[in-house]
Amino acid sequence: MKELQPINQLVVLNISDSKNEQRTSSGIIIPEIAKEKSQSAPVVWMSVIENAEIKPGDVVVYKPFAGTEIEFEGGRYLLIPYADVLAKVVETEKI
Repeated sequence: MKELQPINQLVVLNISDSKNEQRTSSGIIIPEIAKEKSQSAPVVWMSVIENAEIKPGDVVVYKPFAGTEIEFEGGRYLLIPYADVLAKVVETEKI
């Protein structure tokens, strides 16, 4: 099995599920160019980053138009600089 090992403080996000076909309620297919891109995805791999606030498995929110999309081993991934991660999605209990 192969895996990506990012360098230079890059984070690899799994965006494989973001290109599902979407239709309007009347059945019209929405073209990829007209869709709003998701800005959250799970972290798959990371380069070694000192005092990183995220880890593989975390879901993060990232800057729009950040990074480079690639296909690897049948999946779609986004390589983004660690600085382009804006927030980590966390579960909290409602008080």
